Amino acid sequence: MRTNKHFLAILLCFVSVLFSYSQIETDSTSIAVNDKVVIATDTLVKTPIDPLRPAKAAFLSAVLPGLGQAYNKRYWKIPIVWGAIAGGVLVYDFNTKQLDRYRDAYKRRLAGFKDDEFYGDGDSPNISTDALVRAQTQARRNKDLSLLVTLGFYALNILDANIDAHLLQFNVDDNLSLSPHFQYNKMENASDLGLTLNFNF
Repeated sequence: MRTNKHFLAILLCFVSVLFSYSQIETDSTSIAVNDKVVIATDTLVKTPIDPLRPAKAAFLSAVLPGLGQAYNKRYWKIPIVWGAIAGGVLVYDFNTKQLDRYRDAYKRRLAGFKDDEFYGDGDSPNISTDALVRAQTQARRNKDLSLLVTLGFYALNILDANIDAHLLQFNVDDNLSLSPHFQYNKMENASDLGLTLNFNF
């Protein structure tokens, strides 16, 4: 039972961190009271919403993968984007070379030669002609799949930049807040966990 409460407490803290990010800038003054700093807000200034920001981020990511993430100031995502797309390109290149090897050997077999890299030194080939046909089919399938995965990573890069730009402008202030609630119940000698949702108009 205690492990469930610990897990719930961690989950509530994680959810509150996700929802507590705010795009509101406040002009504030600090006042020292009994060696503690108290923040007193004078005015509340909301960040203006730019409706074209998501489209611009998506366009930049389409031109150069990772550029939209840099525009959104999510610099830690750039190596992930580049690594994913570069990995897909490397796998595509590897499968293309494998397909060329099998195809060249197969063409030499059809021409009557026995000197391809898969034939071997004896009179009978180490890899048969039918096996070369199957190897070509498999390499072509892997090549097409790696191309689709690479294009998928490229599309995800654009989608991530667009969604991130939308979320950066998501307005969360004191009028709308979700925070964890923790209280010790002395009567039952137990802890009460929950979420507090506030919204004011």
